[in-house]
Amino acid sequence: MQILRPHHIRWLSLLVIMGGLLLILPLHLLGCFISGFIVYELVNALTPYFQKIIRGERARWLVVALISTIVVSALILAVMGIVTFLLHDVRNPAAFNNKISQLLNDAQSRLSPVMLHYLPANLEELQREFIQWMREHVVMLQTAGKNAAHTFLTMLVGMILGAIISLQRQGSDDQRAPLKSDLMQRMRLLSQSFRNVVFAQFQISLINTVLSAVFLFGIMPLFGIHLPLSKTLVVFTFVCGLLPVVGNLISNTVICIVGLSISLWVGAMVLAYLIIIHKIEYFLNARIVGTSINAKSWEVLLAMLIFESAFGLPGVVAAPIYYAYLKSELKAARLI
Repeated sequence: MQILRPHHIRWLSLLVIMGGLLLILPLHLLGCFISGFIVYELVNALTPYFQKIIRGERARWLVVALISTIVVSALILAVMGIVTFLLHDVRNPAAFNNKISQLLNDAQSRLSPVMLHYLPANLEELQREFIQWMREHVVMLQTAGKNAAHTFLTMLVGMILGAIISLQRQGSDDQRAPLKSDLMQRMRLLSQSFRNVVFAQFQISLINTVLSAVFLFGIMPLFGIHLPLSKTLVVFTFVCGLLPVVGNLISNTVICIVGLSISLWVGAMVLAYLIIIHKIEYFLNARIVGTSINAKSWEVLLAMLIFESAFGLPGVVAAPIYYAYLKSELKAARLI
C-alpha cells in the first residue's frame, strides 16, 4: 500500500477546503458559514476571560450558554418588534393612508410634469398599481420568501454547529492522522483570516455609523430637519454595518424611508447623502480589509469584482474572507 507523501497530503487538504469554500456560494450556505464562524470565534475569544473565574472546560460551556441566550433573546425581540410594528399599522390604517397621501400630494406640487407621469396620482391608484405588481411578480415574491426562510434557518444551524465545534478539543490521536492534522492547519488559517476580516468590518461599521450620526445630528438640524428615531437609527446602522455590503444597504434603506415619512425632498436629500456614504464605504472596505490581510486596495476590489460577477451579492460578501485565506495559504507556503 502506497503511503501519501507530505506534499500530496497538503494538496489533498487544500482541495478539500478550497472545494468546500467554493461550494458554499452556489449552495446558498454563506449565512450558515458566517454565523457559525462568528459563534466559534466568540467562544474562543471569550473563554480565556471566563477561565479566570471558572476553571476547566466549564468556562467554555458557560460562554456557549451565554451566547445562545443572547442570540435567542435577540431573535425573539426582533420578531416581537416586527409584529408590533405591523399591528400598529393595522390598528391605525387611516394615519398610514394619510401619510402616503401627504407624500403623493407633496410630489404632485414639487416635481416636474415629466416625472409626475411615472407617479400615481392618488392613494387609490397607488393601491391598484401595487396589487397589479404583486400579481405580476408573485413567483418572484414566493422565491424571495423561500430564500429568506432558508437563509434564516441555515444561519441558526450554523450557530449551533459553531457552538458544538468550539466545544471540541484536539485529542492525541489527531497527531497520528496526517490528513486530519493538515485539515486542522488549513482551518486555523481560515479562522485567522475570518477573524481579521470581521475585525476590519467592525472598523468599517464604526466609521459608517459616525458618518451617519454626523448627518442625522449635525447636517440635518442645520436645515431645520429632525428625523424621528435618530438615536435608534444610529444604533441600527452600527448593527447592520457589521454585515459586509448588505448591512449598509439595509440601514440606508431604513433611513431613507424615515426621511420620506417627513417629505419627498427630505427623502431625496437623505438618499443622496447615503449614496455618497455608500461609495466611500465601498473603498474604505477595500482599504481597511486590505490592511488587515496585508493586501492592496486594488487586490480586494478586484477579488470583490470577480466574485460579484461569478456569484452575485453573496460573492461580494465572501470575497474578502476568501482572498484573505488565499493569501494566508500562499504566505504559509512561502510563495509570496
